[in-house]
Amino acid sequence: MSAIDDWTRLCELLDDDPEITPAVREAVNEGDDPWDALIDALDDAGALAYLDSEDTGEELAEALPALPRVQRLGIDLDEVGDVHDLGSAIARAEAILAPHDIRLLHIEDPEDEEAYPLIAVSSADHDEAVALIEKLTH
Repeated sequence: MSAIDDWTRLCELLDDDPEITPAVREAVNEGDDPWDALIDALDDAGALAYLDSEDTGEELAEALPALPRVQRLGIDLDEVGDVHDLGSAIARAEAILAPHDIRLLHIEDPEDEEAYPLIAVSSADHDEAVALIEKLTH
């Protein structure tokens, strides 16, 4: 599979917004950074919870309900806000989302080491998305 095919597949796994894949493909074709294009396109689509690594469960609890896959569930994530450590809050959110076949996926932002962007993906697509991210970052 070519790099453009890998990027296309990753975009398909991460979100179904029709503008994400073309934005990333254009970046690849133009020699621009596809990670920047992916993060920007996910953010524009409202599919990215753009957190800071120092954030707490309160910020996570506020950001997650806006993600399209989480929003469609209409579930209560208030208890995530009671957790002070972001890692523990993510684990609690994943426990709540798991019965709905949703997992959270962290995507590195190469321009901001303190950023902690998260996206909600289907549980069935999580491992493939992680493998593609790993492949595309090396």
